[in-house]
Amino acid sequence: MSSQVRLRLLPSARCLFDEPIQVKVAGLRSRQVVTMRARSTDDKGVLFSSSATYRADGSGEIDLVRDPSLSGHYVGVEPMGLLWSMRADALHKRFQRTKALNPHVVKFSVHEEEEGEGRVLAEATNERLLMGDGVSRVSVKEGNIRGVLFTPPGPGPFPAVLDLYTFGGGLSEKRASLLASRGFLVLTISLYGLDDQPKNIDKIHLDYFEEAVDFLKKQDKANSKGVGVISISKSGDLALSAASYLPGVEATVWINGCSANTIYPLFYKNRLIHTSLLFDLNKVIPTESGAIIIKYGVHDPLAEENRASLIPIERAKGHFLFVAAEEDLNWDSKGYLDEMTERLRRHGKKNFESVSYPGAGHYLEPPYGPYCASSFHGVVGKPVLWGGEPRAHAEAEVHLWKKIQDFLRSRLSCEASQTKAKL
Repeated sequence: MSSQVRLRLLPSARCLFDEPIQVKVAGLRSRQVVTMRARSTDDKGVLFSSSATYRADGSGEIDLVRDPSLSGHYVGVEPMGLLWSMRADALHKRFQRTKALNPHVVKFSVHEEEEGEGRVLAEATNERLLMGDGVSRVSVKEGNIRGVLFTPPGPGPFPAVLDLYTFGGGLSEKRASLLASRGFLVLTISLYGLDDQPKNIDKIHLDYFEEAVDFLKKQDKANSKGVGVISISKSGDLALSAASYLPGVEATVWINGCSANTIYPLFYKNRLIHTSLLFDLNKVIPTESGAIIIKYGVHDPLAEENRASLIPIERAKGHFLFVAAEEDLNWDSKGYLDEMTERLRRHGKKNFESVSYPGAGHYLEPPYGPYCASSFHGVVGKPVLWGGEPRAHAEAEVHLWKKIQDFLRSRLSCEASQTKAKL
């Protein structure tokens, strides 16, 4: 390692996961060409890495905010490109950082431009935290509820949000903990798969979500205006059902889901309220990578034989934020978004806003994590393509993350001052 080359991460090497950093290199030779690399290991032990080639200026400095990558995993000026372009060292892996207490540690390095990796000239470590200082994390095991409650520092009251990140087994705490770090009281819940929950299910009860909503409303630091619900993929239709049937749901964020109930029948008060929209495996498209495209296998929710699965969002009293990635290969998210907004308009409703992102794929998450092109699908039992182009997807995540927070604050506002977590 060269003693004169310096790699700096500004304003600090320690930040929240959703915060940008400035990567700067000094002490190089004038116009020297080097390779910049980033590496990280996820919760499953999978290695993710990226690389890009840069040329120093006349003073021997590189600034990723200013300077373009000449080649590598991306080209052009991309200040956070080394983060979002990281790829797994194996096929069909999605970056798994699900536990809030574990930071996302990224090792940046500068290498001489040689065959292979080249000699290391400088290194720096970026610790990207999922929980801001002062945020509390409490496991919840009350009644049927199994989850984790995140509370921001300060007296509150705070906007209360139910995070339905995972439809499936276990918990993902990343989005919930980051929202809490931004001033929201957030409960993330598991449907099945935890130690004292069923390993698998064949139906879903909306009563479980009603219990979670009631739990949130009773929290001392929750505001009294009701709760928000945020979802993605399959949990999108569960969020729509919560908004349509449950009292106290004031704001719903639907991201890349379906307008009908999917996969499992939905019950409420021991009564079947929605059958599940069916799937045609004959319409799955195989690809050379081994992953399949499942988007076109989903039946039409507007067809007469599928009407019992369509969720009556027109009866919802709260507000919706509909979000669709236009290159989603999991669902026809943009088509469902257009159908829902048109249906609400026909019913004279104005309680919604929508945004769609050209070039973005299925997994729209908090920004600056590795883009996922394909991974194993638990329900399908095979790897699937998620769609999108990495740069456009990364830009969409930055824009959407702010929009989600603005929407939830505006619809769950409370007059008392709120305190956001800081590092």
